Formats: sequence, C-alpha cells, structure tokens
Amino acid sequence: MIEAELKARVHAPEEVLRRLDERAAGVPEVYRDTYYDAPDGALDARSAELRIRTVHGPDDTRTVLTYKGAAVDEASGSKPEAETRVEDVDAAHAIVRGLGYVPVIAFEKRCRNYAFKARGRQMLATLVRVPEIDGTFIEVETLVDGDQVLTALDDIRAVLIELGIAEEDLTRELYTDAVRARREA
Repeated sequence: MIEAELKARVHAPEEVLRRLDERAAGVPEVYRDTYYDAPDGALDARSAELRIRTVHGPDDTRTVLTYKGAAVDEASGSKPEAETRVEDVDAAHAIVRGLGYVPVIAFEKRCRNYAFKARGRQMLATLVRVPEIDGTFIEVETLVDGDQVLTALDDIRAVLIELGIAEEDLTRELYTDAVRARREA
C-alpha cells in the first residue's frame, strides 16, 4: 500500500480545528519517534525511513515499527509504507540495533488525529505541533494501491481546501530535517 499524503503549514489553527471537529472527534496523542539508519546512511541515501514510534493516547500506549520506501510521487512525497504494532518497545529497539541500524534522530510530536470518510476514502487528518519547530502543521493521508495515488492526492487536496488550507501552504519539509536543523543552529 502507498500512503498518499499531503502536509501543509497551518496559519489559522483554531479555524482548522473547528472545521475538523465538525467532521469527526479528535483524539489527542503524543508520538515519540526514533528514526534509524545504517551507519553509512544507506536508508537516507535512497529516501527510505525506518522508525519506531511510541504513541501515548488518552486510553492506551502502543508502539509501531514502520518502514517507508522511496517516494512514488515526488510532488507530494507519498511513499509505500509497511507498519506493524510491536508488543515490547525495548525489544523492538534492540532488534533494530542488533540488525546494525543506529538511531539518527529522536523527537516528540503532539498530535490531534481525526479519522473520517471523504470522497469515498477513509482519511486521517492530523494536526501536528513539534515542540522544536515553530508553527502548526496538518497532514492528511489515505492508504491506496499504487495506481490510485494521483486521484487520492486530488481528493486530499479537496479536503485541505475545505479545511481552509491553500495550495501555497503545502510543504514537503520533513520534521526530521527541521528538528536536525534546529538542533544544529
């Protein structure tokens, strides 16, 4: 499956929040992400990602292991994604390190997730704040087969417009790059 996704900077977070609340109930969650790479940067060199994410929600804590391949759509950065829940976060980190990968960056994201159906697709909209980065972001995604990426991205753009997000607010900036730049400044 491909995660068709668009991300944008949000200039009026309260208005976007109000519009999202009209669509679905928001779930506040804190993500603690650790990204891994080979010591020689082989994953980054091919735009792949290996991540362990622990999600602290209102009712539970869960951990997922995610691999994202290289982007299949350069304009959006949409990538194939494989993800699975792991039972023991410490064991997951030990396994990944045991396979030779090293942690390259870890940070926290404060999110509010909205799951809803739009344009015949199940979508997830996430309002995101990363304490180390200025501003609020929105991500809207849906999982699709490879031949549906472009039409799914059109549907996501339409949802973003309905939420008050303009095309010029779209960004491909990665949180990992922004956090790294902030830490190096």
